[in-house]
Amino acid sequence: MGTALIIAKIMPDSPDTNLDEIKNEATKLLEKLGAKSITFEEKPIAFGLKAIMTKFAIPEDKGSDVVETQLASIKNVSSATIEDYRRAFG
Repeated sequence: MGTALIIAKIMPDSPDTNLDEIKNEATKLLEKLGAKSITFEEKPIAFGLKAIMTKFAIPEDKGSDVVETQLASIKNVSSATIEDYRRAFG
């Protein structure tokens, strides 16, 4: 079994949404899936709305659809998409 390196984009449903709450919940969900080295970066979109870009390593057998579904289920998240998916070597 290999490891996948994923970058996911989490879009909150409002500019007023508490991004720290989303990050905390995302961390919990990703750790349950076996993710390691979870990092977050806020990216301005428009009109005060910020996307959360998260990077992490996860066992390849989990699949990107499971990750998207779990992240999109977080309260106050309008969508979650996989921006980059790569197989890790080494």
